Amino acid sequence: MEKELAVAKKLALDAGSILRGYYQRTFTVDWKAPGDPVTAADREASDLIVTKLASEFPNHAILSEEAPDNLRRLDVSHVWMIDPMDGTREFIAHRGEFAVQIGLVVDGTPVLGVVYQPTENKLYSAAKGLGAFLESNGARIPLHVSDESTSSRMTMAVSRSHYSRRVDAVRERLRIKNLLPLGSVGLKVGALCEGGAHVYIHTGNRTHVWDTCGPEAILREAGGRMTDISNEPLEYRAHAVQNPNGLIATNGVIHDRVVQVVQSVLESFR
Repeated sequence: MEKELAVAKKLALDAGSILRGYYQRTFTVDWKAPGDPVTAADREASDLIVTKLASEFPNHAILSEEAPDNLRRLDVSHVWMIDPMDGTREFIAHRGEFAVQIGLVVDGTPVLGVVYQPTENKLYSAAKGLGAFLESNGARIPLHVSDESTSSRMTMAVSRSHYSRRVDAVRERLRIKNLLPLGSVGLKVGALCEGGAHVYIHTGNRTHVWDTCGPEAILREAGGRMTDISNEPLEYRAHAVQNPNGLIATNGVIHDRVVQVVQSVLESFR
């Protein structure tokens, strides 16, 4: 797994350089669908990552948000899942909370992840059995989730772009006062891995496997947990690329309790 991790880290840095270049100049915005923007930066970063991974690992399948899905991923054990820019809305708004995300699934389980925030030069990475680390400003820092178990002392990472009444109701039930608004899913999970946040919840079906694959691998190695809202593993071998049953990411200590509260809150909204 060391070669795969080294390649993924280099590609994240190279793709991040592309994003940073576009970020510093005027660019146009296209729309794949209503509410789903894309830029030339997304596409160029995707092309770089996909081309290089296909060259380095020809027996692996590749799924990128910005490339056609040929479904070969359903027939092989090793599948790369790529979001060349998670947080395009933040990029367009010139908020720096976007990231390159690269993950590797083996037999349906995320085993490697890289999340790179170009504006802050923060590189989160992990591979199964090799630990999770943050590289920033020349330092390499081991990552481990907080062991905080009292929910009222916890911080919830929340979406900067999308307010959710359901998530807010969960926060109130858990008596969490501190919020950490962020753009990219990977950066929210990165905050959990650093111990600066403890819970992240998405109750809808707007996330995709390329949003969660890399971050989940890092969170696992940092000691946390990620499941859907029913406490079931996220599915990385399905035909569909959405996470249809939401997601819950935590420091692990409070995970089962958060699942129970989420279920109770969702029942009250029916």
